[in-house]
Amino acid sequence: MLTRFRIHHFRFQTTVAAVTFAIASVWIWNAIPARAQQAPGTAGGRGPGRGPGGGFTKPEPIDYNDHEGWKSLFDGATLNGWEGNLQVWRFEDGAIVGESKPDNRVATTYLIWTGGEPVDFELKAEMKAEGVQMNTGIQYRSYHNPDNLRCGMPTCPPQATGTPGPGGPGGPGGPGRGGGAGRGGPIGIPADPKWNLGGYQFDFDFVNRFSGNMYEQASPRGEVAWRGEIVRTETGKKPRSVAHLGNADELAGYIKINDWNQLHLIARGNELIHIINGQTMTIMIDDDPSLAKAKGVIALQIEGVGKVSFRNIWLKTL
Repeated sequence: MLTRFRIHHFRFQTTVAAVTFAIASVWIWNAIPARAQQAPGTAGGRGPGRGPGGGFTKPEPIDYNDHEGWKSLFDGATLNGWEGNLQVWRFEDGAIVGESKPDNRVATTYLIWTGGEPVDFELKAEMKAEGVQMNTGIQYRSYHNPDNLRCGMPTCPPQATGTPGPGGPGGPGGPGRGGGAGRGGPIGIPADPKWNLGGYQFDFDFVNRFSGNMYEQASPRGEVAWRGEIVRTETGKKPRSVAHLGNADELAGYIKINDWNQLHLIARGNELIHIINGQTMTIMIDDDPSLAKAKGVIALQIEGVGKVSFRNIWLKTL
C-alpha cells in the first residue's frame, strides 16, 4: 500500500512539474518579440532565409554605370572644361589622352578641370596606362604650385626629396618618381608652372607598384597610404596603419594591366577611399590639420614615358 502511495505521489509531482513548465514556456514565448521567434532559415529569421517581409537582406552591389545625380566632367568629344599643355594632352577615340615619348619626354604635368574645387564628393573615371615607365593618377583637393615646391617651403625635409626607384633615381616626392633618368631619359617638354600642382593623388602606374595608393604631391609625406592598408595620420606622428584591407600583391590582381580600369574615389571629410574595379585598395583618415586638404581642384596626371587615357569621368557632390 505504501509503495502504491509513493508511486501515485511521484506521478502527481511529475504532472504538476510538467504543467508548471508548460505554463512558464508559454509565458516566455509570448514575451519574446515576434521577429526572434522565427526559426532559422525562415524569412525574417536569423538564418540564410532572410528576405522581404520584415527580415534582413544583403546590400545591393553598386551599379558603376548608374550616373543619376552625377555630373559628367568630360563630353567625350573635346577638352572643353579642362586646361593643360596641348603638346601633351589631346582627344582621341572617345578619351582624353596624354602621351610622353622617349625622344620627346614630358616632365610631370597635369590636365586641370576648371569647373570648381569640390569639398566632399565622389569621382568615377575609367583609365588605362600604357608603357612600363608610365606613372599617372588623378589629383584631387589639389592646389596650384607654380614654383613646384615639394612641401610648400623653399627648403624641404629629406623625406620630400625622393629616393632611388626601380629604374633609376626618382624625382622629388618618392621612389622612382619625377625627373630622374630612370623615367625615360632627358626632358623634351619641360613642366610649365601654370600646370604644377600639389595635393592628394589617386595613384596609378603601369606595373602596379603604386596603383591604388594615396600619394600626396608636393608634400613631405609622399606615398602616405599604401594599397591594402587603412592609414591614419596625426600631427607630429608618422602615418600609421590602423588595419589591413588585404595583401597588396593579391589586391594588385584586381587591376588590369594595359587595359581599362574603373576608378572610384570617395572623399568625405577627412576620410579618403580609393576603389579600383569594385575592390577597396586604400583608406586614409587624414587627422593632420597641418597637411590635410579640405577642398581643391581635380586634375589628370602624366609622368614618365608612355601613354595614359581617361574616359567616362563623373562627379557627385556630397
